[in-house]
Amino acid sequence: MEEQLDHERVEKIAFVLKTIAHPMRVAIIDLLNANEKMSVNDITAYLGLEQSLTSHHLANMKMKGILGSKREGKNIFYFLRLKEVPEVIKILEEVNVIVF
Repeated sequence: MEEQLDHERVEKIAFVLKTIAHPMRVAIIDLLNANEKMSVNDITAYLGLEQSLTSHHLANMKMKGILGSKREGKNIFYFLRLKEVPEVIKILEEVNVIVF
C-alpha cells in the first residue's frame, strides 16, 4: 500500500517551484548562484533587463524566502537564501522536455 502524501511537504515544494517558474527568475537565481551578492543595478545591467521589472522579481523572491537582501550604504544587495534552488534548476535542465 502506498504511503499517504505529506501535504505540508508537497505544498512547500509546489510553493518553491511556482516562485521560480519564470525565465527571468531562473536567470537571476543563476546569476546569484555564481556571485555571492549583487545589487539591482548590477543584475539589471548583467541581464539586460528593465530595472523596475528586475526589482519586481527580486522583491517577489525575497518575500517568498528564496532570496535575502542586505543594505550596504545606498545599495541593497541580494543573495540566495535557499541554496538548494540552483540544484533544483540544474536537475530540471537535465530533463528532456519538449517545449511547444
